[in-house]
This record gives sequence, C-alpha cells and structure tokens, in this order.
Amino acid sequence: MEHVKQYIDEHRDRFLQELFGLIRIPSISSEADHKDDMIRAAEYWRKSLREAGCDKCEIFPTDGNPIVYGEKIISATLPTILVYGHYDVMPVDPVELWESHPFKPEVRNGKIYARGADDDKGQAFMHAKAFELMVQTNTLPCNVKFMIEGEEEVGSMNIAPFCTTHKEMLKSDIILVSDTGMIALNTPSITVGLRGLAYMEVEVTGPNIDLHSGIFGGAVANPINALAKMIASLTDENGVITIPGFYDDVTEITRQERDEMAKAPFDEKAYIRNLDVEELYGEAGYTTKERTGIRPTLDVNGIWGGYTAEGSKTVLPSKAFAKISMRLVPDQDFVKIGKLFEQHFLSMAPKYVKVRVQTLHGGQAYVSPMDTIGYMAVSKAIETVLGKKPIPVRSGGSIPIIPQFEEILGVKTILLGFGLESDACHSPNENYPLDNYYKGIETIPYFYKYFTEMWLEKQ
Repeated sequence: MEHVKQYIDEHRDRFLQELFGLIRIPSISSEADHKDDMIRAAEYWRKSLREAGCDKCEIFPTDGNPIVYGEKIISATLPTILVYGHYDVMPVDPVELWESHPFKPEVRNGKIYARGADDDKGQAFMHAKAFELMVQTNTLPCNVKFMIEGEEEVGSMNIAPFCTTHKEMLKSDIILVSDTGMIALNTPSITVGLRGLAYMEVEVTGPNIDLHSGIFGGAVANPINALAKMIASLTDENGVITIPGFYDDVTEITRQERDEMAKAPFDEKAYIRNLDVEELYGEAGYTTKERTGIRPTLDVNGIWGGYTAEGSKTVLPSKAFAKISMRLVPDQDFVKIGKLFEQHFLSMAPKYVKVRVQTLHGGQAYVSPMDTIGYMAVSKAIETVLGKKPIPVRSGGSIPIIPQFEEILGVKTILLGFGLESDACHSPNENYPLDNYYKGIETIPYFYKYFTEMWLEKQ
C-alpha cells in the first residue's frame, strides 16, 4: 500500500491547514457564549466530510449541540465501520499560562499547540483525511459512517437518544474511535479499557449573606472551612476512599493480570521530573500505572467561594462550592456511586451549614475484548505502520458514551489512539505531535483493509 504514504506526502501541508481551520473555531461546549461556535464547528465537519467523499452529509439538531453524520455505502455485502469523534473542547483557563493563543494553532518543536490539537480535533480529523485518501485512491474496502458530536466534554447528554432514534441509520459492524493515547510511536499500545466517571458538584451554605470576618469570625461557621474538612475526610491517609459501599463492586485484578500490565515500559523518575513534583501519591499497595488504570479514584476538580479577586477583602463567605469527580472501574455503576456520594456527603454535614449535592454527568467503565477481529485488525495495522506489535493497556480516562454505544447499537468499539501523555489535554499548552497526526492517517487505511479481510473470512 505504497499509495498511502505517497498521498499523505503529496497533501501533507493541506491536511495540516485544514485541521487548523477546525481548531481555530473556539467550540467550548461548557460555555454558553460559544453556542454559535458549536454550530460553526459542526458545519466545518459537514463540509470536510462532504469534500472527503461522503455521499450523504447531514447535521442533526439536538436539545444541545448538533451531531454531524456522514456516510459512504459502497456495497451491502461489505462490512461497515462507524467512526465516532467530537468537535467540542475544554475551556482554556487559566489562559495566562498558554505560551500561544489557544485557538491560533502554532507548530513548535514538531508539535501543534492549541486547544483541541489532540482532544479530539486532531485525532478525529485523522479519520476524515484517511477516508479522503482511500476514496481518492480508489482503495476504500468497505462502507463507512461518521458520527461527530459536540458534547463529549460535558457528558454526551444527547448522543444516546440520537443513537436510539437513528439505530438503523447507524448500523455497523465496528465502532472506531481515536480519543485515547498510546505510550509512544516507538512503543505503540492500544487502549483496551476506560474508567467510568461520576461527576458531582457540591454547595455548602453558612450564613444567608457574606459577613465581615472580623465582626462575625469565630461566631459563625465559615462554609469554606467546613467544605475543606468534608473534602479532606473523603479519603484516608492511605489514599483509600471512605464513602461507605464505594468499593463493593470493584473487581480485584489478578496477580497475573497485574504482572502482564507491568510489562509496559514506564519510567517513574521521568514521570516525576516531567510533572515537577518531589514524589507521587495514591492508594497504598498499587503502582502508579495501576492507580491510573485499574483502581477507582476521587479528585476535587475545582473549589471556590468568598473573595478571590486582586487585593484583600476580609469576608466570611455565605457559600462555598466544589466540583468532584470519581473515576470508576468495571462493575462500578456511576449512578449508584453518585447516590452513595450524595448520601455520604449529606450525612457528614455539620448542623451549622446546609449542603446541596448535584450530579453533573457520568458514565460506565468500558473494557474492549482482545479476541475480536476488530482488535486483531487494529493491532496488525499499528504493527504494519510502526513496526512493533502494540501493548494492550488500560487508560485512566473516561469516554462515557462508549459503553452506551454497545448497549444501544450492539457493536464493540475499538480505541485507536495516537495521543501521548505529554500532550497536556485539558490543560494549558495542549499539543499534538505532527508525527502522530500523520502516522494516524497512515494507520487507519490499514485497519480498514485488515478488518474487511478478516470480516469476509468469517462470512
């Protein structure tokens, strides 16, 4: 398949500039001010898929942001691959930490720097360009469908109803997703597991208005102090989560499985050095990679209240808030965990404050089996391009919609990720190596080829 490399080389700069056009749209799904940008990003995707070769391209409105659908059906006797991605991105704050404008992509040291460069504009756009390559070189071996949403970063609220309503239209034999990572191009890996997520917001109220901290301090409880103590009690000195019933459904991984996971290369000293911390912290009895792959966690994602602007204001605040996420492992149900969290947080509230708990969004964990033709095809495709057989790994991240796809559409998902741990997804200076972008485009046609061949052999 020499034509693959040749086509990429001929269109290398255009592939990059077209991705830049998508990145320049500030499609931040969590901020209402960007509603028009969400529509612009969806339109950009529809135009890109149509120009790449889709015979049908539509934008479907939802109760939130629109979903883009495209397809090219070449034969009912061939398999169908459904590609999923998302065009929404995380907020850019704190913007002052960016070395360049988050929505003006720059290439520095062989990397694209911008919000969405990796997650998920860069990775999803690889599929549009790989599809174009196959169409233009007359080598598309099977049917293909695209489903690109705009709410992944806020919980994918509307895509499950969309899948239910359009189940027949979305019928496929495998779902292909690039929204995960690999260890490195010279140490390729395939994500075979994702953690689930329960994402909560808590509000603690003390007095009915902000008070003078000199006049009232010591007589009235400070809700920020109360919230800090409550949060601190959610884990013990060994990093174990203290919510009653939290671990009831956690399946313990066997020693053999843990030993197999340990074969993946990991330089803990470099990890510490790159993060600029003196030492790591987590649940006792587990390695760093186990803590982020096979164990559940609880983290405060944001905490605020009182006066935080420049200068001083001696105020005893009326309210304090926090956003708290719990990453979950297979068999833990995010709805159940959310309820356990709420019950526990309300039960430990002292009488001098009032507490409110809200579930923002969540999703189940997902494990992709390694004995399917999807896994075998993606493994062979990566080995063909990168020259090494990929290592199966479990990711600490979550894509809540993935387990719902299997439940609603009845097909498995393959996670073909080319992102790196160093890409700073969700952080300032998000980046994506050019090599990973182009190697992803090169790998995808091989997956189509091998999957189709294996699928036909089984018929």
